[in-house]
Parts: sequence; C-alpha cells; structure tokens
Amino acid sequence: MKKTIVLGITAIVIVALASCSVVNDLADQVKSVANLRNCEFSLKKVSGVAVAGVDVKSLTQGRLSAGDVIKLVAAYKSGKVPLEMDVNVGVKNPTSQKASMTAMDWILAIDGKDVAGGASRRSHTIKAKSTTTVPLPVNTDLGELFSKEGVESLKNFASSFSSEGTSSKVGLRVKPSLSVGSTQVPFPNYIKLEKKTGKI
Repeated sequence: MKKTIVLGITAIVIVALASCSVVNDLADQVKSVANLRNCEFSLKKVSGVAVAGVDVKSLTQGRLSAGDVIKLVAAYKSGKVPLEMDVNVGVKNPTSQKASMTAMDWILAIDGKDVAGGASRRSHTIKAKSTTTVPLPVNTDLGELFSKEGVESLKNFASSFSSEGTSSKVGLRVKPSLSVGSTQVPFPNYIKLEKKTGKI
C-alpha cells in the first residue's frame, strides 16, 4: 500500500514538473513573440538578380555576350521574362530581450505594381540588441509587365540597381507570423519596406 502511495506521489511530482516546464516554455515563447512588435524591419541588399538568366550586372555594365543578347531577345519575344533574385530583409531588435519569428509572408512590387508573392517558413530568433537577415528567394515572370511598357522599361529596371544591390524600383511588403504553442498567428497588416525602415 505504502509503495503504491509513493509511486502515485512520484507520478504526480513528475507530471507537475513537466507541466511547469511546458508552461515556462510557453511563457518564453509569448515573451519573445510579443517582443517582435518592438523590432524594426528594413529592405537590405538585393543580390543574385538575373533577368531571363542574364546577370543584371552584365546589363548595367554593358558586358553582354552574344548569348546574353539571344536570351533576352528570345525571352522578350516569347512574352516570358523570368526574374530571379534574393531579397534580404533586416530585422533589428533594439531591446534587451530576444524576439522570435516563425514565418514571413511577402509581396514584391516593381514600380509600385505587385509582381510576386510568397512566404518563408523558416524560424528566426533575433537576439537582444542585434540584427538578423532573413533571405527571401524570388522567382517570378515579368513578361506581362514589360510587354505593356516596352523593352525600354526592361532596360530601366536593370539599370536601377546600384553597386550595393539596391533599387529604387523594387518595393517589398512583409507580414511576420509567429507560433504560440501549436497556433500560428499572423500579424494583421503588411509592413511596407523600401528605402526606409518599417516598424510594426
């Protein structure tokens, strides 16, 4: 009988300790999630930009090969102008507590027109008083955009990129999401990121 009671008490203690651990973990999640609201989001470097498989640097620096020209002409004539790039979002945490993010939806705009959207499902922890870079790979077709505005608009787009990898023509809106327990909670609004820093 005594043995049964001891075993029962031991089980209760184990469950209680496990419950405390779960509660503490959940409380830690809630704190780091809440702190995400204090973080600052900015559009950082855009890298790996290629139009129809041609590096945008070749376009801007006049280093096009015959093969590059053939690719661009063929893409423009076909009405499909694939764009590939890596857009990097900076998340700055100015506070003394860590912040967490489990996903980020995004919408890419060129000259104010939405051309692509997607989501990054990677989790990120932004340490106290630090900045984390969230890479967003972009693959989309600009054929419709440039077919309406002509080949000159394609040239203008390519030449808009600076040596630092920024472009006045590229805009981005992001919506961070976070998990509390097993529930995914998206932020209510998108944050517009261009040259300035956005804050939730």
